[in-house]
This record gives sequence, C-alpha cells and structure tokens, in this order.
Amino acid sequence: MSIARLQKLSVVGPQAEERPALEALQDLGCMHLLPLAPPPDQPEDVPDRGAKAALQALRFLSELPDPRRQLRRDPDFDILTFVPRVLDLRDRLRETGDRRDFLAHRISEVTPWGDLIFPPREELAGLHLWFYKLPLKERAALETLEIPWQIVHRDSRFHYVVLIAHDEPDPALLPVPRTHTGALPVSELQAQLEETEIELEELAAERHGLTRYLDLMRERMSLAETRAELDYARRQVLHDDGLFAVQGWVPEDRIGAVGEAAQRLGLAMLTEPPAGQDTPPTLLKQPEMRGAGRDLALFYQVPGYRDWDPTILVTVSFAVFFAMIVADAGYGMVIALITGALWGRLGATPHSRSWRRMIGIVAAATILFGVLIGSYFGYPLPASSPLMRLKIMDIDDFGTMMTLSIVIGVLHLVLANLLGARTRWGSTTAYASLGWCVVLIGGLGVWLADPGTALRVGSAGLAGAGLLAILAFSSDQPLDSPKGWFWRAAGGLQGLAGAMGAFGDVLSYMRLFALGLASASLALTFNDLAGQVRDAVPGLGLLLALMILVVGHTLNFGLALMSGVVHGLRLNYIEFFKWGLTGEGTAFRPFARKEVQE
Repeated sequence: MSIARLQKLSVVGPQAEERPALEALQDLGCMHLLPLAPPPDQPEDVPDRGAKAALQALRFLSELPDPRRQLRRDPDFDILTFVPRVLDLRDRLRETGDRRDFLAHRISEVTPWGDLIFPPREELAGLHLWFYKLPLKERAALETLEIPWQIVHRDSRFHYVVLIAHDEPDPALLPVPRTHTGALPVSELQAQLEETEIELEELAAERHGLTRYLDLMRERMSLAETRAELDYARRQVLHDDGLFAVQGWVPEDRIGAVGEAAQRLGLAMLTEPPAGQDTPPTLLKQPEMRGAGRDLALFYQVPGYRDWDPTILVTVSFAVFFAMIVADAGYGMVIALITGALWGRLGATPHSRSWRRMIGIVAAATILFGVLIGSYFGYPLPASSPLMRLKIMDIDDFGTMMTLSIVIGVLHLVLANLLGARTRWGSTTAYASLGWCVVLIGGLGVWLADPGTALRVGSAGLAGAGLLAILAFSSDQPLDSPKGWFWRAAGGLQGLAGAMGAFGDVLSYMRLFALGLASASLALTFNDLAGQVRDAVPGLGLLLALMILVVGHTLNFGLALMSGVVHGLRLNYIEFFKWGLTGEGTAFRPFARKEVQE
C-alpha cells in the first residue's frame, strides 16, 4: 500500500547512440518520459502515443460479420506494412462509396430531363439551356416569361422546364432556384455508376480476403505498439550540437538497471530527487492480486505523488457499501454463483483473477450483511432456522439503520481527514484536517447523546474546539506581518465555510440505508404480489406467481447491482477523496516494449 518513490533521470550521449539508448530504455520499461524537445508549431504535428493506425486497421477489418478462415502462421506477414495497406483500402472504399452515392443521386436528379446530349456550343449561337423543377401549382409563373421556354417532362409534383437565354436568368424570374444537371448524359452517368459499383465490389472482396489475417494481426499488435512508443519517444528527445538527451521519472529500485544500460552504451546519466516544484507521476505499487482494487482507485482520480495509496481502503469500503445497498443474502449468493460459473474464464490472466477476487469479496460481504439483517430474496427465514440467530438488525428499523449509516459516514470521513493530515504533516493545514476529525466526532456525539447529558455537553465542546482549530490552521500563511494575519483569518473563515459541506457529506451516507430499504421493499413487494396471484388464480396461479418472482427479482437484482456499484463508488470518489486526497496527480506511464505473442 504505497506510492513508488521516483527519481528524475537524464541520459545524455552522442546522437549515433540515440536509437540504441531508446531501445534499451524501452526494454527496461521503467521510465515515464518527460518532453525535452520543443513542442511542434502545429497542434496536428503532436505525435500520437500508441498504435492508433494499427487499431484503426484492426477495427476496419473486424467490423465484417463473416471473416475468412484465419491463418495461424505466415512467415511473410509483416504488420508494419500490412497496416498501411489496410488503411489505404479503407480510404479507397470510402472514396469509391462516396462516388457511387454521388452518381446515384445525380442520375435520380437528371433522369426526368431525359438523356441529355448537349450540342456543340457554337451551334447554339451563344445561347445556353437553363433547367428548372417547377412545382405544378407554380405553372402560371411561366406565362409571364419573356424568354423562350419549354416543358420537357411532367410528373405528379413538378414541371421540368428548360429556358433558353444568353445569360443566367434573374433568380427572381421563377419561384424556384435553377437545377444543375451537369454536362454528362444519363447514359454516361449510368455507365460510370456501373463501373463504380464493380470497383466497389472488388474492394469489398479484397477487404473480406484480408480478414484472414485478423488473428495474426492481433498477435502482432504489440509490434506496432512498440514501434509507436519508440516513435513517440524520439519526439521527446532533445538534440543539440551532436548530442541527444532524454529525461524521465524512474522508480528508485530501477535506477541501477538504467545505470548499467547507460554504462554499457557509454552514455552519461544524472539522477535528481523530486524538487518542491516538481510534479512526478504516480505509480501505485501493489501486488497483481490487488489489480482490481487499483483499477477502482484510479478510475475517478489519480492521487498525487505525495499523497497516499487508496487501493485497500477503496476495496474494503466499496465492498461494505455495496453490501449495505443490495441488502440481501440471496442476491449475494446469486453473485457468488455467477462468479463460480465464470470462474475459469475469469482466471485467464493475473489481472482477471484480481477481478474475480474482488467480486468474491463483494459477494461475501453482501451475503454476510444479508444474514445480519435476515433477508433472503426478501423473505425472512423461519425463527427456528440457525441463520436467524445471526440476525442482529432489521432493515425496517429506521432508527438503527439510519444511525448505522451516519456512524459509518462519520468514521469514513474521519479516516479521510486523518490520512489528509498525514500527507500535510509539517504544514499548519494538517491541524485543520485534525480539527475536522474532532468536529465530525463531536457532532456525532451531540446527535447520539440525550439532551442535557454530559456526553452531549462534552461532544459540543469537542466540536467547538475542532472549529477553532479549523479557523486557526486552514491557511499556512506566515504570521510575520499584519497582512499575514489577515490572510490567515480569511483562510480560516473560508475553512469554516466548509462546515455545511461536511454536514452534507455525512448525510450523503444516508443513501446506504435508503437504497438498501428500497431494494428490500421492492423484493418484498414482488413476493407479496406473487402470493396474491397464486391465491387468486387457482391452478395457473402458481405458474404466474413463479413468473412474477423471476421477472421481479431479476429486475430488482439488476437495479440493486447498478445502485451498489454507482453509489458504492460515489461515496469513495466524491466524499472520501474530497477530504482525504490533497490533489490530483498524473498516472505513471512507462516507456516499454510490448511483448510479441507467437
């Protein structure tokens, strides 16, 4: 549960060694590159990081529903030349399709005029033909024309009119704009359309034939990604007077490996610890079995380099919140059964196994909480059941469940402020975080204690002391001048303004009770409805009741899953991170080679 300590590492050498140096760094896969070269003048010249072209080519071929039989081995297959070929085919298909659509539209527009073949220009004595599609109701507009005209065709909607004039007629002469028919006759357009459709079929056949390489392409994608990463890195390198320099952040435990590579290539290397103004990327050091928790922790916000790793806390709190929202042991068992059915598929990679473990933790927490409140698909077990002895709460006991939700919320936010104070330790603002801990605990004591008791009085005093600490320490402005005192006081007042936010954040945890009650109530409603139908309809009622139970609980299960995921994560991302993390960081992205899968 830690954020890896990094060093800023610079490698310098002659330009002749640039490519070997970058390839060596890529093999090590431990450097987060920093740009040393000046940015391009044009934004479109900024290099893409990743095999964007290869992914586009793969998507273009995989969109076909019936790919050809896949080739497993082809010694001549080279993805670096195959990708441009596929993208060129994609562009030609797009251009040919556009040309086909244009020709089809042009033919539909020109056909009513007939197969027009224009005479040579000199035979018209300088006159031109002007074409108009005139609605039938506008027929009277032709009678006022002072230039020759002729209706050459008529359908249910339009008169197709040709005017003869030296210059284009005034646009106000007729109530419709002029129609552009083009210089080619319909027969020529139809011939071009036929040729275009044949070309389109040939290109489509070529595309279909290339789908036989999909599996090989997926296997070789890593090679394209490696090349793209190398091209991206070369754009970050600084060149000056025959030398090159590359810089990046490297974990402290990999500095030695980089040093050995630099020494082997005869390069100079310099390491520096992060300075106060530096913002190193964040690299969470977690075993692979916690990969799912790391994904959840980084999904919404990357903690800053100088913050703490929220992986384990997010995993535990998410499981607890999910269990309280679903609030049914039966639904927890369904999750466990689905996980068991997908056990082998979820164990294909270490990362998928971490997600299998996460789902197992969530299922176990849901079953445990469902047992504690005695809910099994909305039904309570008989009082004689051994499991009912484990029931210690009732979801319908509003007072107990509301208190439980508020207590969990206060403890969660207190933990967040303690971790925030630890991050800020050495600054006066750390005492403000501790002040918030005191305020939250004192406020909880005031709410729980009876009026007039020593507990309530003591809790109120505790909360007041916390507010004084917030007022005094919310700003780290030095007090060496009247101006400093002013800004310290202003910062304290601003900190106190967060009291309403803290109150609202605590109340946000009421959703644990509210959503859990909604899930349990909906399950109970479907159970009652099924029972009523069974009793009201003899014979067929049992089948109808089973259908209501299946459909109803499936719907409720889906809603409970969505609520558990969305709100279980929301309480971590919004309330917990707000008080616990001091800022947002940048994820560590290593410059690494992708392994080629054979």
